[in-house]
Amino acid sequence: MIKPPPLRNDCFALPAGTHWTPVAEALASLRQRLSPVTAAEMLPLDQALGRVLAADVTALRSNPPLANTAVDGYGFAGPIPEGPQLLPLIKGRAAAGIPFDGTVPAGSAIRVLTGAPLPQGVDTVILEEDVNCDGHQIAFHGSLKKGANARRAGEDVTASDVVFAQGRVVTPADLALAAATGLSQLPLRQQLRVGVLSTGDELVEVGQAAGAGQIYDANRPMLLGLLGQMGFAAVDLGRVGDDRDALEARLNSAAADVDVIVTSGGASAGDEDHVSALLTEKGAIQHWRIALKPGRPLALGMWEGTPIFGLPGNPVAALVCTLIFARPALGLMAGAGWAEPLGFAVAAGFAKRKKPGRREYLRARIRQGRVETFASEGSGRISGLSWAEGLVELGEGAVDIQPGDLVRFLPYSSFAL
Repeated sequence: MIKPPPLRNDCFALPAGTHWTPVAEALASLRQRLSPVTAAEMLPLDQALGRVLAADVTALRSNPPLANTAVDGYGFAGPIPEGPQLLPLIKGRAAAGIPFDGTVPAGSAIRVLTGAPLPQGVDTVILEEDVNCDGHQIAFHGSLKKGANARRAGEDVTASDVVFAQGRVVTPADLALAAATGLSQLPLRQQLRVGVLSTGDELVEVGQAAGAGQIYDANRPMLLGLLGQMGFAAVDLGRVGDDRDALEARLNSAAADVDVIVTSGGASAGDEDHVSALLTEKGAIQHWRIALKPGRPLALGMWEGTPIFGLPGNPVAALVCTLIFARPALGLMAGAGWAEPLGFAVAAGFAKRKKPGRREYLRARIRQGRVETFASEGSGRISGLSWAEGLVELGEGAVDIQPGDLVRFLPYSSFAL
């Protein structure tokens, strides 16, 4: 098992003098400074689905391994000229898994079935629907090119070809290709273990009685679900109140158990922002003031060598920051590389004026060929997250969108959801 070197303590440091960081600059900095943190191991195919390949993979066997017939019919040596043809039929046949042991003489034909290895002396096949046969000879009309209705050996994949690139996330189709090319195991990265921790005295668990001024912890189930759908191993680190000793103990135990820690709440620089205060006191931390709406400063730091993403406590901002920043960063640390969300130009079904200065993400969905946005942009409206099927991205410049104008829509599926 091979494990990459740890991240540096200063990997989240921003250039001196940075105040409000544009989104593109923040993403470029993360991409440049982060690297895979997961170990590599060899595992059988039945454990490979959804995992990240740790190295390029080459085929052990060609596919198909032998030239074979693509249809049921009759095989012979081609090409065949135009006009009526009559060929003697030799005894025997070739079927998938039951090859013909012999050679077909020139000018003769043999019965072949789909997938059968082509017998010696056969390179061309005619469909049985195009043939009359009396059991001794076949009659048909030419012309027929050499190699018709036949598959060449290795025409799909040749042994020693690279079939999968490092960083690919294994799909069910990949399992079929791996098996067909003789691969029984693959070099895979261990799943990135991402711990999710909620902080704040105001939070209570769902199912408990909520007192005055208390709210239910909505972020943790959302973030655990997001990370699980993205293919990471989501680890529930529970909830910690505004107690620095308890928070320090929880971070210490988490750092020994997970590869990355994601917190929500306490990420700013106020009196009750204990995540930031503790990281400032005993760890390495950077407050990234990103020119983004919805969103507040994103706290990024290291704790005992484990990277921490400190998300805002507001669920809307927490989700947007997870999709835009944490998703590509975690993918890179998992070994899958940096994934840019795939956006689509869609006609707006709404009107919107925006001042310059910040990039904005609007909760949105597509209906009747147009993208519509949630009725309120309030970051406390959690129902809008469930209502939406993606985000509309508006750049940092001023915009005046009218119905019918093209806007960039990022479906949730672009983030592997």
